[in-house]
Amino acid sequence: MESESSKLLCGSSSKVETTTPITFVLLLSTFAAACGSTSYGFAVGYSSPAEAGIMDDLGLSLANYSAFSSILTLGGAIGALISGRVESIGRRVTMWLLELCFIIGWLSIIFAKNIWWLNAGRLLMGIGAGLHCYVAPIYVAEITPKNIRGGSTAAVTFTVSCAFSVMFFAGNFFTWRKLAVIGAIPCFIHVVCIFFIPESPRWLAKIGKGKEVEASLRCLRGDNYDVSQEADEIKDYTETSQKLTEFRFLDLFNPKYAHSLIVGVGLMLLVQFGGTDGISSFAGSIFKAAGCSTGFSSTMMAMIQLPFAPSSVLLMDNTGRRPLLMVTATGACLGSFLVGLGFLFQDYQQSKELTATLVFTGILVYSACFSAGMGGTPWVIMSEIFPINIKGQGGTLVTLANWFSSWIVTFSFNFIFQWSSAGVFFVFAIFCASIVFFVAKLVPETKGRTLEEIQASMTLLQ
Repeated sequence: MESESSKLLCGSSSKVETTTPITFVLLLSTFAAACGSTSYGFAVGYSSPAEAGIMDDLGLSLANYSAFSSILTLGGAIGALISGRVESIGRRVTMWLLELCFIIGWLSIIFAKNIWWLNAGRLLMGIGAGLHCYVAPIYVAEITPKNIRGGSTAAVTFTVSCAFSVMFFAGNFFTWRKLAVIGAIPCFIHVVCIFFIPESPRWLAKIGKGKEVEASLRCLRGDNYDVSQEADEIKDYTETSQKLTEFRFLDLFNPKYAHSLIVGVGLMLLVQFGGTDGISSFAGSIFKAAGCSTGFSSTMMAMIQLPFAPSSVLLMDNTGRRPLLMVTATGACLGSFLVGLGFLFQDYQQSKELTATLVFTGILVYSACFSAGMGGTPWVIMSEIFPINIKGQGGTLVTLANWFSSWIVTFSFNFIFQWSSAGVFFVFAIFCASIVFFVAKLVPETKGRTLEEIQASMTLLQ
């Protein structure tokens, strides 16, 4: 039998209307979060097209450049660690803080004279990226109604792929310092947009500002929409959730939160060990080793993501999170296998054209599937599964797992690739295949459910 607290948390979720108006403020708020994703996407996409220029101009070794590229992920881990702490200052202020890190970081790279300037700037950008990966999907999930929440959150991750593609394409025409200038542009746009968007109503409820919850919802839903029902549900759920326990960080490992924790951390680890950041950070080196034209191949890799990235926005609330993630992970597995097969043929001194074709095709398939859903869907799910009382700590742990595993992959990729170029991609294929089984067994479908319904079902009904 369910406890009384279970009934309190689950009881009112059906009261909220299924459709709500899409207002200009809601679109602007989503756009603001997307600008932060653009900053992040530019930072991730920067290292590959800038590799040759930076190494030549500053005389860096391969080990030095691997450290420079991977230090973004180390900064991301630091940003993830402090993301739960900065929750007390609100979603909007956190977005200002992360853009400050990006702006200073880009300036350090633009005026870099040696490796220390580069690493300092990259580290700061990583901290901003770590904060962004926590706050952006959570903010969008908390401000949007359930019927468009998946697509709206996916739109934020979609801009990461677009920015990544733009940086790869621009790398054919601009020097590494000018690329850094381009990377800084969305940071300033984001800072301006934040002045005109409301704070998250769920965060306001968490800190006890009941009147401001309704004001924020009216701003987001429009003056002609009755927000009282939605505001009451948010406040009731938040109040009840906070009364159930005096939360400490170690309580995050309470068995009742195990499902949320396993899903969030598990998805991040599997996606990163599936090769995501290794491929994106060193695509130029991969194409060169396979005998492909680096400029043409990098441009095609950038272009292939543009038509596929919007599909995640369109499909997230139509097909659901689970089918989208399983199909795209299967495609990424196929792409990794093709790349591994291409390098295996190279090891046995088979046709160079065959190796180049398989590697080129495999990378394009992987990139398309990553953009179509494998990259963004885990962040959408992460933003939905943690109750408000542990959202800060849970989001911190999930984001930390993402960045730490990303650092392992990006730092070690070049060394493992030199040891076994085929083997590393076969390992990526195994992890991508594991995502399919993990989702089938453990990941719930969150499509069409309120945040309160999702969180209550995952914590109280264990």
